[in-house]
Amino acid sequence: MTIAVTQDLSPTLVLNADFRPLSYYPLSLWSWQDAIKAVFLDRVTILAEYERAVRSPTYSMRLPSVVCLKTYVKPARHPAFTRFNVFLRDRFQCQYCGSPHELTFDHVVPRSKGGLTTWENVVAACSPCNLKKGGLMPKVAGMIPQQKPFQPTVHDLHNNGRLFPPNYLHESWLDYLYWDSELDPE
Repeated sequence: MTIAVTQDLSPTLVLNADFRPLSYYPLSLWSWQDAIKAVFLDRVTILAEYERAVRSPTYSMRLPSVVCLKTYVKPARHPAFTRFNVFLRDRFQCQYCGSPHELTFDHVVPRSKGGLTTWENVVAACSPCNLKKGGLMPKVAGMIPQQKPFQPTVHDLHNNGRLFPPNYLHESWLDYLYWDSELDPE
């Protein structure tokens, strides 16, 4: 699964004050209009620019391609429990068969058997597997999730998000993305 990003729209990569992206998936991007507004409100520092510029009768400014917030935004330790975050934790794959298609979420212990809608009881599942398992317990259905469901940290989701880069990465962003990946010795 990829997020569509278009070069023509000149999106701006937004970094926290520690020079890390606010989010990897979806990648923390602003429209060029929002980036310029933040520049004029003195909320960001421009780190890189596009060749394109915007002009008024009295002012010209190159569009920012990378900005850094001046104030650090402390990320939540545990992300919100949302359908998207469950899919991201499970890498957009059915936890029963591995399919990336027709994803829903499944209660491992069915709600009819007292199962709760929590991180520890919900997994991504494709529609066919979800229908097949139905209201059965995993062992009865013969369907054990590939990964035991767990409450992820923001770091877990960022790591998984790196596996799904957008379809477009501007060259000026590359120095700020995947900064903690292993470097090749030369």
